Amino acid sequence: MSSDVPAASRPEGVTICFGERFAQSEQFDAVFRQGMELVERTADYLDGRGRTESRGLKPPLSVSYATESMRLTTRLLELASWLLVQRSVRDGEMTREEALLKRDQIKLRTFGRPQSIKNFSELPVGLRDLIEESTALMERIARIDSAMRSGDAEVVSAPTPNAVNSLMASLQAAFSPAQR
Repeated sequence: MSSDVPAASRPEGVTICFGERFAQSEQFDAVFRQGMELVERTADYLDGRGRTESRGLKPPLSVSYATESMRLTTRLLELASWLLVQRSVRDGEMTREEALLKRDQIKLRTFGRPQSIKNFSELPVGLRDLIEESTALMERIARIDSAMRSGDAEVVSAPTPNAVNSLMASLQAAFSPAQR
């Protein structure tokens, strides 16, 4: 059900899916743009400046660079997959059920956090910045995904009738002068 309908005019017991609501929001568009721009910047870095910077690294730092660039690429592929699945559902290109099957194949893990990377402070600044930004985005998307998967939905119910008011109306109707 669309979240554009004001709460007061929604029928009783209507469930609003967080995932549908989020996918239709400006926040989703912003996260989508941020994710895709990060993928592009990372590709540009790894194919350009990063490649040049990595050539000057000596072992074991060169091994750390290779490992972390692979983890970064994997993380971004998972993020992009998640974002594209959500956009496909929003645009009607995929059903919610199809999306759930695809989602089960996506691993939103936050491995390779900067604080756990050996020699992180010695890696080139460009790679460090991309790792930090991608980790923060992964954590944000993992929280959103968790909320979507946990059935975080708002159930909108009509207010329950006030028993006293109902009783008063019945009494008034029973004892009103028009009834006599």
